[in-house]
Amino acid sequence: MASTVFLLWFVTKEDEENDNGLLIGVYQTEFGATSAIERLRTKPGFADYPEGFQIHSRELDHGSWTEGFVKADA
Repeated sequence: MASTVFLLWFVTKEDEENDNGLLIGVYQTEFGATSAIERLRTKPGFADYPEGFQIHSRELDHGSWTEGFVKADA
């Protein structure tokens, strides 16, 4: 039986363009992640980008990069 966790990220448009973002936390439930958004949405910085919160679910013990990768030249 797979267990799922919920990663809460904060990513602005500028962050997306640079492949950056802030990992806010890892939560056992989606409710935990959405509760964190409610606590943070009025804090400095976060309040300027209310659309910046993203929740991504991930299965534990399950790889995400199974095919390798290609590094783009800078």
